[in-house]
This record gives sequence, C-alpha cells and structure tokens, in this order.
Amino acid sequence: MKIEKFVIGIIGTNCYLVQNEETKECILIDPATCKQKIVDHIREQGLNLKAILLTHGHFDHIMGIDGFLDAFPVPVYAHEEEKALLNDASLNSSSTYGPGYTFSRAEYVKDGERLHLAGMEIEVIYTPGHTIGGCCYYLPAEGVLFSGDTLFCASVGRSDFPTGSSSQLIRSIREKLMCLPEETVVYPGHMGETTIAYEKENNPFL
Repeated sequence: MKIEKFVIGIIGTNCYLVQNEETKECILIDPATCKQKIVDHIREQGLNLKAILLTHGHFDHIMGIDGFLDAFPVPVYAHEEEKALLNDASLNSSSTYGPGYTFSRAEYVKDGERLHLAGMEIEVIYTPGHTIGGCCYYLPAEGVLFSGDTLFCASVGRSDFPTGSSSQLIRSIREKLMCLPEETVVYPGHMGETTIAYEKENNPFL
C-alpha cells in the first residue's frame, strides 16, 4: 500500500490517495477541492480510482467531489448519520465561504461495516463528536487509520460546529480509537501523522 497526502483547499485539508501497489487500484479520502494535478497524477500513474471516502461532511472535506466524479465516476461513501450535513449548506458551513455546496448522491455506511475496495479491507468506525456523522476508516491489515477531524496529533477536533459535541467526541476517541493496536499510524484531516501509542501518552484531551 502507498499513501500520498495532498494538502488542498482554503483550510489546508489533508486529502489522501491510497493505492494498492499490486493492482494499481486506489481510493481518495476527503477531497476538499478538485485539483487538476491530482486528476493528472492518477491518470499518469495508470491508477484506477475505485471510490471516494468521506470522514465527515464539512465543506473543507467535500467540495472537490463533483470535480473528481466528472473525471472518475465512482461511488462516494459517508456514514449514514452525516446525510443531513451533506445536504445542507448551512450545516456543512459551505455557505459561509461562498454560494454553498451540497452532495446528495453518497452511499451511506454503518458503524462496523467493512468495505472491500481496491483490494483492501476498510472498517468504518463511527466517531461522532466533531459532527454527528463523523467516522474514521481503519485498514487493519495495513495498520492504518484515517481519522478525519476526530483525532489529531496531540489534539482533537473542534466540537463547536453544528451537530458537534465535545463529550461525544472524547468518548468516541477513548472508546473507539484508543483500543486499536498502539502501532496503528493515524492520518488525520489536518496537520501531521501520529500513532495510537503517541496519543495515549501525549494527548492532553484524553
């Protein structure tokens, strides 16, 4: 597996391109905006994009969806509790930064559901708190977690946006993420990578 990070959008969102190096299939996580350089990179590398995964529905993680779908018609996955946020420009904060953006064609997944995409098994971990339908994607065979805006290096996501809850966020992290193997590498929605072991020892919010 190969993971490439592209920092894009007005908030500096980490958009991840996760590749199966054997099959050349890949998935895209949290497309903040559609950068032509990423579209070109996928094509130039001969990659076959299989899906787009959303950790949550805030504008800085979704506004590139349509552009990528124009180039690669693939399914878009989000947790079922995030439907309202994806369909409401006020709730997802996109109307604050422009005309607003919504997306109504997501395929909704449940907590504990296992997706088989690009030759990889991906477990959906429901982690509400940053938003009501926030989730993380865990790849057990690779020891990797994509945490969106739930867990950051020595920090946690904000909970003062619509549908957020600080108590729910901390409970999600403690009960759903801190039980993962300590060597799990965490790829968050902003800033740099971390590990579960590091967060157990150093995260002041936990």
